[in-house]
This record gives sequence, C-alpha cells and structure tokens, in this order.
Amino acid sequence: YLARVSSDFVFEGRLAAAWLAQETSGVCQIVELEGTVGSSAARDRQIGFNEVLALFPDMQIIISQTGDFRRAQGKAAMEGILHTEDPSEICAVWSHNDDMAIGAIEAIQDAGLDPGQDILVVSVDAIPDIFLAMMNGNANVTVELSPYMAGPAFDAIVAHLNGENVSKWIPVTGGLYFPDTAAVEYDRRTQ
Repeated sequence: YLARVSSDFVFEGRLAAAWLAQETSGVCQIVELEGTVGSSAARDRQIGFNEVLALFPDMQIIISQTGDFRRAQGKAAMEGILHTEDPSEICAVWSHNDDMAIGAIEAIQDAGLDPGQDILVVSVDAIPDIFLAMMNGNANVTVELSPYMAGPAFDAIVAHLNGENVSKWIPVTGGLYFPDTAAVEYDRRTQ
C-alpha cells in the first residue's frame, strides 16, 4: 500500500482530556465508558486520554467499564455505576464515543441528576445526536472523528505520482465542538 489515511485516535483522547483538565482546573473524578475491548479506537483513545491525565495528579479515573460503543450498553453501564458510586463524587463521564455518552446522559437523567452540569460529559465522534444533547445542555463537548479523508488521500496519490515521498500514515484530526455551535453543527450534519 502507499499510505494509510485515518483518524488519530490517540490525539482524540488527548484532546478530550486536555479540555477536561482545563474545564476542571485539573481536579476531577472521572467515569470512563470504554468502547469495544481490544479495538484500536478504544485502546488508542484511552492511551491518549491517560497520557494527559498523568500530568494532573488530582484527576483520576475512578471506574472504567465497557459500553461496547453502543448507546444501550453505555446507559446500562452508567446506571450500574450510579448505583455503586456516590454521584456527588463523579465530576465527569469520559466516553469513547457519542452513542455511549448519550446512553450515560439518559442514565444520569433517570437518576435525577443534571448531565452537563452535575456531571460533565465529554465524548468523541461529533454525531448529530450529541449536538442535540449539547443544545439541550446535557453534554459539554465532543471531539470530531473526522470524516474528511478523501482530500489527504488524493493529495498523497498526487504527491506519489509526482515522485515525492509519502508518509505511510497520514493522520486526519478533528476539532472540539461545544454547545455554542451545536445548533449550527446539527443543521450542517443533518442536511
């Protein structure tokens, strides 16, 4: 193969943790909802998040459970966590994807808490439903899993045809999205 053009999952985890560190001034007890165990996205997002966490001794993951990248399983995992942990001790939910975060939001609401306020919610993907959650004040931030890979792939092909060296891995990164742009992003992604 010439090159692999793909998302940088480690970067996504770092970005999520950096936002959370800034938002909480580096003091936070975190629930982690992991994606499918052994998947590269789950593993690498966890690695990136934990790299940043290591810089902040007052931030720690107090419990980590898999939700298998599924909304219903994210909800079930969070329901169980809220029954075994004191919710007032949970500062944030770090979810490896938006679907599990949305499930966690439902569980937090069912427990009579205010997601996005009582418990911060940070996740990855930037799917339309997380923008709805942000518009309703129930989620705080999402890191985009960038779908924009065609341009870099085309550029790599052109560079190769022009005799230039092409990196074996071309990472594509997305940005952070917040509630203040959620309505615009939702409209853009659903039309």
